[in-house]
Amino acid sequence: MADLKLTLVVACALVDADKRVLIAQRPAGKALAGLWEFPGGKCEPGERPEQSLIRELHEELGIIVAEPCLAPLTFASYGYETFHLLMPLYICRRWEGQVTSREGQALAWVRANRLRDYPMPPADIPLIPHLIDLLM
Repeated sequence: MADLKLTLVVACALVDADKRVLIAQRPAGKALAGLWEFPGGKCEPGERPEQSLIRELHEELGIIVAEPCLAPLTFASYGYETFHLLMPLYICRRWEGQVTSREGQALAWVRANRLRDYPMPPADIPLIPHLIDLLM
């Protein structure tokens, strides 16, 4: 386990006016295909997590998020077989534009207490109780 590469991935719980959270389904051909996750992605070298998240949300969903609208909520630390994932989860309630699937991924707006109804990667599952505490 000590030789595993640390991978920093940033994720966002977008919350709409009805207190629903956006999740996206990983497309076929990608690792963990078919599982549902919070939007986001890998931090590029030299990028701060907030910058990465703003870039990823625009690329994946076509929305513009201002950095002050991102609030850190919690994080996941999970050892996959070939790498160790560190994933801060931010919450965002305000953005510009319409959320659209720009990469062909299925999207769903889900109440926090229904997130467990969607199969998720192992690293995402421990984040659910924090969203339930916040939104329910």
